[in-house]
Amino acid sequence: MTIICFELSMPNNNSWNGRWSGEGRCYARVKNLGRTKKAETKAAKLIAESSYYYNFGDGWGASVSVREVTAAEAAKIRRKSVGFCGYDWMIDSIMSYGEITVKPKGAAA
Repeated sequence: MTIICFELSMPNNNSWNGRWSGEGRCYARVKNLGRTKKAETKAAKLIAESSYYYNFGDGWGASVSVREVTAAEAAKIRRKSVGFCGYDWMIDSIMSYGEITVKPKGAAA
């Protein structure tokens, strides 16, 4: 089974104290991609990049790291995680387009 973990951090922020209020918490999602060759290929492609960055344009920037995990690690991550801070769309974008984007490539503006 190919299992990958997405972890969110906010390395760039524009807060008054230079810190993110979610700092120190585990924001992670685990996805089971399956056992097929297609799943393995997709996971390898996502993991090869290892980190995806999104600039919000206002001084804030999000980073999503991607790594393969075992079933035991996945269970621990699921227990520890407090969600994905409302940014699950970033995971969807990475899975669909190989980058964090707000609209599909080639879509009309």
